[in-house]
Amino acid sequence: MPRHNVLYLHTHDAGRYVQPYGHAVPTPNIQGLAEQGMLFRQAFCTAPVCSASRASLVTGMWSHCCGMTGLAHRGWSLNDYGKHIVHTLKAAGYHTALCGTQHVAPKAETIGYDEIVDIPAGRNVETIGNAARAFLQRDHSPSTGSGQAKPFFLSAGFNVTHRVYPEPGWQEDERYCLPPAPIPDTPETRHDMACYKAAARKWDDAVGIVIEGLDKAGLAENTLVVCTTDHGLAFPYMKCNLNQHGCGVMLIVRGPGGFAGGRVCDALVSHVDLFPTICELLEIDPPGWLQGVSMMPLARGEAEEVRDQLFTEVTYHAAYEPMRSVRTKRYSYIRRFDGRDRAVLPNCDASPSKDLWLNAGWAGRKRAAEELYDLTFDPNEAADLAAEAAYAGVLADMRSRLDAYMKETDDPLLAGRVPMPEGAWADDVDETHPGHRPKS
Repeated sequence: MPRHNVLYLHTHDAGRYVQPYGHAVPTPNIQGLAEQGMLFRQAFCTAPVCSASRASLVTGMWSHCCGMTGLAHRGWSLNDYGKHIVHTLKAAGYHTALCGTQHVAPKAETIGYDEIVDIPAGRNVETIGNAARAFLQRDHSPSTGSGQAKPFFLSAGFNVTHRVYPEPGWQEDERYCLPPAPIPDTPETRHDMACYKAAARKWDDAVGIVIEGLDKAGLAENTLVVCTTDHGLAFPYMKCNLNQHGCGVMLIVRGPGGFAGGRVCDALVSHVDLFPTICELLEIDPPGWLQGVSMMPLARGEAEEVRDQLFTEVTYHAAYEPMRSVRTKRYSYIRRFDGRDRAVLPNCDASPSKDLWLNAGWAGRKRAAEELYDLTFDPNEAADLAAEAAYAGVLADMRSRLDAYMKETDDPLLAGRVPMPEGAWADDVDETHPGHRPKS
């Protein structure tokens, strides 16, 4: 039996807003992948910031541990690109290829892929999908004289679900759209959500192109497909927030090892767990720096849970906004470290939904230094319980969990403000201007 291949399908800013998670966002190809694979309903990123999230997935490390506390296109980078998963796979005999978006290095060549797949001019969602399909339809049979096929790792990344969204078509009639949970239902927000749905449809079409290429090449049975996103939707109180709206992600895995049969898993899992999972499935010794846990016991049906807590963080996005969080099945606890009692507005992407909040006085709304939510009674994380006497014991426990994690991982926030790397840049926060951008 040839060694298993790995196909990593990913997009920007989509959270769990796709069809198989029950949302009215038609994505039939992703739905088909879920029906053939295993869907994780309680999967979370490590950071609701593009580069920080992706860096954790490909290194198996928490964001501040791998060095990605900001955005790659603003000057942040991994501490060591040798810890990217492609190097572990290359050492095990894999051919590694990148097709499309990566966003963990200013230049893709820095990462160390064997191949960066050529994409025709335009680099739109369809051309990336077609380029990935062409890679999969190459001859992957054993090389002459070797007697063994060289397995591959293909990262196929898309950015169509990143703002600016395409305008909706007839498939996304905004009259009948419902905005995501934190956002009020208004004509502006319905249009905004319809635009996201148009982007999701285009991404789903591309997923269909890639999966069709994999299946027609006869590689489906022997290829682990990982389909996910970096973090939540680019709406207020979602992306760049440490609640389930910002950190909850789709995660659908199809392939060998038990990831089959249309199964649904409610276990708490993190992006940081994918690297050790791949190592166990491929029978590769896991490198010593991994901080996640393998999900293979869940796939094999040997366990109902593999972790009892997970952590999320923000340090920099467009601007400095240091936050840390610990989440269990029952509770979510968030702590802020910048002393500000208002939202950092540049960290929310410009949008009609943001305009609505700003016009309603968002800039003046206070926020707490720490928050506690009971996810059984408040799954949308809207009623902060940190000041409630009845939850004092829970608050102390969650504080203790976060403190222990930060000490164990040598979180740089313990020493005070986290500086930017040399050459990096972030926006200043203008306290007087409630708009999308800080003063120049």
